[in-house]
Amino acid sequence: MRQELMSLPKGLAEEVSRNLVMVAQLIDEEPEKAYEYSRIALRLASRVAAVREAAGFAAYATQKYSEALAEFRAARRMTGSVELWPVMADCERGLGRPERALAMAGEPEVQKLDKAGQVEMRLVAAGARRDLGQLDAAIVTLQSPELASNANHPWTARLRYAYADALLAAGREREAREWFAKALESDKDGSTDASDRLAELDGVEFVDAFEDEDDEDVADEAPEIEDVEDDVFEDEDIDGSDDADDDEDDFADREDREGREDREERAGRDDA
Repeated sequence: MRQELMSLPKGLAEEVSRNLVMVAQLIDEEPEKAYEYSRIALRLASRVAAVREAAGFAAYATQKYSEALAEFRAARRMTGSVELWPVMADCERGLGRPERALAMAGEPEVQKLDKAGQVEMRLVAAGARRDLGQLDAAIVTLQSPELASNANHPWTARLRYAYADALLAAGREREAREWFAKALESDKDGSTDASDRLAELDGVEFVDAFEDEDDEDVADEAPEIEDVEDDVFEDEDIDGSDDADDDEDDFADREDREGREDREERAGRDDA
């Protein structure tokens, strides 16, 4: 890629490089942001094969399969390489054209792929068979020397996992469990969820201990609503009764004063 960017003016090459680095950093965790950076790089240097390839993978990661396929085709025309053939076939699957993906699996380009590329093509072809509801054919497609090998390669875990998943879909649960276990054994970087699938087959349920502890803490901290309400009502009753007693005392005092004044007034008239 660096050699391709050297064909650009220095300042432009640096800017394109920065955007491609962001694509690589974000594509797994934040594919939409990676896609945005890829579009910037594409606007700046659309005639660079590495840029077209990066744009293709960013579009593929966001399931924009038509756009991804166009970018991969452009990159292939520029380089003449067949390296992108499997992912191009998978784009055909994403576009709802599994027959086209299967046709690509039989093209001469497949024979030009390295071992990793051929395994990837086999995975795509098996997926296309499953898309067509051909489970048995998918299982046969995955059966290969690479699957039977005891050696551990970068593709081994994914190949074993795909085989186990196809077996399970075909109702061959015992065999599926065996191959999920083999996939887990070879999955050193956690690229599959083979452990979860095994647990599911064994009927094991995982409980999030931290979540339970949080729920208990919330329950402990929650106020006793009934007690608080009772206290409020009791306070209101007490305060209200005190106010009523005060009002009654004031009224009685006024009556006493008025009665004395009336009696004094009548006594004065009698003396007169």
